[in-house]
Amino acid sequence: MTVVIHDTREFPSVYDFFADSAARHGTHPFLILPGRCAREWAFPASLSYAEALAEVNRLAGLYAARGLTDGCTVALALDSRPSHLLHYLALNKLGACSVPLNAELTPNEQAYVLTHARCAAVIALPELVPLMTRAVAQTGRDIPIASGSPAALPHDPQIPWRFGPVPDPALRPAAILYTSGTTGKPKGCVLSNRYAQASGRYYAAPSPALTLRTGADRVMNPLPLFHMNALMMTAGGVIERGAALVLQGRFSLSHWWADLAETGATRFHYLGLMIPALLARPPTHHDRDHGVLTGFGAGVDPGAHVAFEERFGIPLHEVWGMTETGRGLSVVEEPRHVDSRACGRPGPGFEVRIAREDGTEAATGEAGELQARTTGTDPRWGFFSGYLHDPQATEAAWDGGWFHTGDICTRAPDGMVFFVDRRKNIVRRSGENISSAEVEAVLSALPEVAQVAVLAVPDAMRDEEVMACIVPVDPAADESTARDICTRSQERLAHFKAPGWLRFVDELPVTSTQKVQKHLIFPDGFDPGNPGPRTHDCRALKRRPPLPETTGQTSR
Repeated sequence: MTVVIHDTREFPSVYDFFADSAARHGTHPFLILPGRCAREWAFPASLSYAEALAEVNRLAGLYAARGLTDGCTVALALDSRPSHLLHYLALNKLGACSVPLNAELTPNEQAYVLTHARCAAVIALPELVPLMTRAVAQTGRDIPIASGSPAALPHDPQIPWRFGPVPDPALRPAAILYTSGTTGKPKGCVLSNRYAQASGRYYAAPSPALTLRTGADRVMNPLPLFHMNALMMTAGGVIERGAALVLQGRFSLSHWWADLAETGATRFHYLGLMIPALLARPPTHHDRDHGVLTGFGAGVDPGAHVAFEERFGIPLHEVWGMTETGRGLSVVEEPRHVDSRACGRPGPGFEVRIAREDGTEAATGEAGELQARTTGTDPRWGFFSGYLHDPQATEAAWDGGWFHTGDICTRAPDGMVFFVDRRKNIVRRSGENISSAEVEAVLSALPEVAQVAVLAVPDAMRDEEVMACIVPVDPAADESTARDICTRSQERLAHFKAPGWLRFVDELPVTSTQKVQKHLIFPDGFDPGNPGPRTHDCRALKRRPPLPETTGQTSR
């Protein structure tokens, strides 16, 4: 029988959660940066809990003076810098809700988020102000933008909308994180103060052996702060235990081991692409000269998993989770099944089942949809509060009292869950969830495209890549056409969403109701090494655009 654990030390807000930890662990480091990042970002290489709390309180005073308090939404274009966490906590102290932005999105995509979340203001890094200025122009609203600090915001900003009051402060929204859905436009997941604390505590102590050690453990997480993994789970776990979070910005292959050594990191986070990239570097006699005890992540290929542990001596613990669930599954006890797609067992208070299409529970070993809930009388306790402005989608996701993940899995007799495939119309590339429908909408608008179907195909480095199967207007469409389509799609799509492969076809397989049967496009699977006729590799065209040169301004 599963024991229900709802933490009795729940605080009204994430700020209170942090302030309590700062009171107990004030001299311990909270944030640590590699020296190269500290110099580039003009930020201290180490910030204690007490120092961070003082800066959070200072920022909160500036926000309060400008009326950005209870229920309003403020966008943060602060990348994965320490300032992101400090502004998030400051806004949280006032009851305001943060909307973290992905700097790699186009102005059009940024404008959608700003409009949908009804943001009252934007705080941006100096180098991102031009991007946000273009995005705000596309919203048709006069949303104030401040470079680095709320001090530059007007004292009487127009507040277009606020979240209404809730009966319990712990249910107030702390952040809105946007995640791709199946209907084309990203959904805004509303995450409460309770969600943030539950997620952090779940991560802080997944097992006795892997519980974070106060003042000793340092967790390096290169994943973005606009994802729940870094912002909610890892940061929350670190706060809960008085450990330290190491920020290095984007994953850097060339600086990886040096950053780990310099910061004294004892744990790191990874996504599938990072492990093969690290393995691809030539072996040296220094491969085990590190202080790392363990790694946590998702999507590592079983072969690479085994090879990494043998070479570097670091056990990798696979986990499963979603923005909507907050908590999830983890492989933290032996046997870890490192030669398989094992994604974990549920911890106390969190339960899952494998369901058939008819809603009945699948037998052991039978594939079905992974569904999740909290044990006890409130199945939604600690989960996301809902999809912003979309109660219908929220209730559909909770049909039958279980959250429907859309992931197809199996379950072993010992409770271990194994990932099989994704039922949702999603491409998961390098940890980013990309909506096929969103990409299809952009490609369909191009004059060269008559029909298009977008689907996921395997990729050795990035887990999956975006494949666009196109019925061209011109039957003679060739590689030049394919390259032009890929390049122009990036005018409206972030580079990682653009098609990496394009195949020109005479027709798409459809049902009697004209729904595309994507599973019939590659009935025997797609082989990147032998892509087939009229298939063009455009992966090299998917390049992250350089950020504008800075003006010399720096900010926290």
